[in-house]
Amino acid sequence: CSDYSDSPLPIINNKDNSEGESRESPYPWLNKVCHRPTDSLFSSSSGFNNYRGLLNLCIVLLVLSNARVALENIIKYGILIDPLSAGSVFFKDPYNWPSVLLILTANVFVLFTFAVELGLSNCRISEDFGRMCHTINLLAVIVFPATVVLIVHPIPFFSSAALGIYAITFLKLVSYIATNQWCRANIAASRRQRVRSMSLYPKDGANGVVSSSIVLTQYPDNLTLSDLYYFMLAPTLCYELNFPRSARIRKRFLLKRIAEMIFLFQLIIGLCQQWMIPTVNNSMKPFQDMELQVIVARALKLAVPNHLIWLMFFYWFFHSCLNVIAELLRFGDREFYRDWWNAESVTEFWSNWNVPVHKWASRHLYKPMLTRGYTKMQASIVVFFASAFFHEYLVSVPLRMFRLWAFSGMLAQIPYAIFVAKYLHGKYGNMAVWISLIIGQPTAILMYVHDYYILHYGSVS
Repeated sequence: CSDYSDSPLPIINNKDNSEGESRESPYPWLNKVCHRPTDSLFSSSSGFNNYRGLLNLCIVLLVLSNARVALENIIKYGILIDPLSAGSVFFKDPYNWPSVLLILTANVFVLFTFAVELGLSNCRISEDFGRMCHTINLLAVIVFPATVVLIVHPIPFFSSAALGIYAITFLKLVSYIATNQWCRANIAASRRQRVRSMSLYPKDGANGVVSSSIVLTQYPDNLTLSDLYYFMLAPTLCYELNFPRSARIRKRFLLKRIAEMIFLFQLIIGLCQQWMIPTVNNSMKPFQDMELQVIVARALKLAVPNHLIWLMFFYWFFHSCLNVIAELLRFGDREFYRDWWNAESVTEFWSNWNVPVHKWASRHLYKPMLTRGYTKMQASIVVFFASAFFHEYLVSVPLRMFRLWAFSGMLAQIPYAIFVAKYLHGKYGNMAVWISLIIGQPTAILMYVHDYYILHYGSVS
């Protein structure tokens, strides 16, 4: 310290100061500096966003915790998985066959719609009479299968599948009727010329090579049974005269999706038998006794397997099943879902997780209401009402009880969506979406199962 007593800084050595020669640093300790202004990594101002290791930790913990729960389940209940149970129940019980007959009967309503459209195209029937026929037919598509299910009483699982087919048929027929009506409104312009060899879609797409030279079908040339049934089988709810088509069927892609379908279907059935059903059965007595704390605990316990199965079902249906159908039909538009897992609002989730339904609702409900002078809020409420109706339709009719839990749950999304959009943004909005999915579904399941037990068995033990 005495060396620096006369000066706060060391004296610079100017002994060798010629060009090209090294010069001693006036502050030699600067070469060993290890501190600089830096934010902690968990601070938002640090700009750090690579948390992959923590994500891997969460995955490992999730696997280990679920493995423990699965082991405890097997120790307590034994092996309950029976992969052939669904088929055996179907073939042993003759009351399941009405579900198959219902699905086949849907062709009657499809053919009736086709006949009416042919009559409208050649002016054999008037627009008013055709509109009345379509209205009666569409009402019958909803009422007829529900009446059969309520009278014959098939097993709820199979009857719900049949009603789902009818709901899809209803939405498809609405789109088919509306599109042809739009074409008739512009029939003079559409008949001026036949547009040939137009390139509508890129030659190379994610779903294989798309034909670059196609002949556009125009109204009324689209009114054929082959065109109608292609639309009825295609993985879309919105009708068009010219769908994007891929040039070939990719066999390797198709086999992968089929393998996923078979594996995931068996896995979902096994998880329901081994994990969901015992948990639901153990929850009935607390529900009957209104033990609030136990009810909440059971709902939270059911949330994990229910959400896991729901995620598997999403992948099984929207990715595997719909891609199999699209590949077999060479249907080019494979946007069956968007990145709903990143949704930061409830409305964004509902518009991204089921794109075919979203496109139908936007095309045939939301936008037509806006053109008629309704506000966006009013149009959105009508869309939620329609969704709530079909949710309740697919649950209450097969169970033969009307408790409106699904209907109320869908309508509750409206104020919840307003709250999330107003007060929660970014990652907090995304968390709110996940919470509604994880907590809402098991609660509705427990409500319906409890009411089903009470209605059909009088009490739960």
